[in-house]
Amino acid sequence: MTEKTVSECLADWLAGLELDQVPDNARRAAADTILDTVCLSVAALETDYGQAVRAAFPDPGTATVWGLAEGRSPEAAAVINGTCGHGEDYDNTFEGCPVHTGVVIVPALLAAAERYGLGSTDVARGIIAGIEVMCRLGLVADKAVHKAGFHPTAVLGAMSAAAAVATALRLDRIGIRNALGVAGSTASGIIEYLADGSSTKRLHAGWAAQAGLRAAALGAAGFTGPKTVFEGSHGFFYAFSTPRATEFAPLVDDLGTRWEAARLAFKPFACGTMTQPYVDCAIDLARRGIRPEQVVRITCDVGEGTVHRLWEPLDIKRNPPTPYAAKFSGPYCLAAGWIWGDAGLAQFTEASVRDPRALDLAAKVHFRIDPENEYPANYTGHIRAELSDGSVAESRVPCLRGGARAPLTREELLIKARANLVFAGRDPASADRLAQWSDALMEGKAPFATDALRC
Repeated sequence: MTEKTVSECLADWLAGLELDQVPDNARRAAADTILDTVCLSVAALETDYGQAVRAAFPDPGTATVWGLAEGRSPEAAAVINGTCGHGEDYDNTFEGCPVHTGVVIVPALLAAAERYGLGSTDVARGIIAGIEVMCRLGLVADKAVHKAGFHPTAVLGAMSAAAAVATALRLDRIGIRNALGVAGSTASGIIEYLADGSSTKRLHAGWAAQAGLRAAALGAAGFTGPKTVFEGSHGFFYAFSTPRATEFAPLVDDLGTRWEAARLAFKPFACGTMTQPYVDCAIDLARRGIRPEQVVRITCDVGEGTVHRLWEPLDIKRNPPTPYAAKFSGPYCLAAGWIWGDAGLAQFTEASVRDPRALDLAAKVHFRIDPENEYPANYTGHIRAELSDGSVAESRVPCLRGGARAPLTREELLIKARANLVFAGRDPASADRLAQWSDALMEGKAPFATDALRC
């Protein structure tokens, strides 16, 4: 008997997945993901990129663009919702590989629900399945996808959105396998946005969502894709990683018993995941009464895998060219935390990133690679500040606040969601209604309706 391929193993599990097999902690994480994702997307609707992506995809239809009354085609809604949700880099992530599951899976599934008239149980199954697959793909990818110049959320997201929609549609194992095979040829997304802070990273989540939606539709129609899409000699990981990833145990082992979907991380700050512990370190030093003008030099111990995204080229990272580029600048993000005690949406405006106080402090930041740093298995922070009186102050953060080791509470997530709606000029009470609906949806009890998504 021929050994099953990776996509066949996944398809077998996805085809048999039922909601009552999913533990409570994975359902809660999925409900929190809906809350976080929708409110972030609404917050970005009137940004320059939010307006641009809406103008670029005017396709009329009945699928909901969250926060708007007028509809779009399902594919257009998925692109817009995913792009806006990911736009401020404030969306959930996963420790092990920084993939952003919510802004890919939720837009794809809710668009599919409206297109196909899906019930709440199948929507819930699909969302949880997509999150689980994306996290597990991230464990296989580790740091290799980034090293190859690709964005994990983009390329892993297309595969995972296809898995999510195909599961929600209750395709058989062959249909799911074909959807995955097709998605491998639609995945894309390079990380050259790091050079100038341009908007393409924002698009990656929405593009992956619509790619998965289309791939599942093709799989449902009988269109074929390679069954060795993951491990083949010209397959997904051959194309998108270096060195080539060949160890697939994290993806296919213990399906249904080990739930990575329960270990999502929700960001307290609106910037790159790996910067967040350094922001907390800076806030800690500020609270201890150390003023920026006392600082002569700052040295950060960092993981080698974060350097090309957050710390180099150091001159540019100290003086980011755009507010978006600032989100991926270790020096700026910690300066924002030190000066303002936060790194929320207000700290990534044109005025904030040009503030002389922030730039002066960022100019004092240096880094050194710590060979013992646990990244990407754990996200830590360490700042050593040399002061003008000759003394040294240090702060260490052992893990990502909001991550599996120090999760945010539901109330903390609601505070964040309400603040994002207020930023958009919306009623913050909509976040509480959305949270209640998301909880019921993940129990298979809420009828799928769009009222909660209009905020």
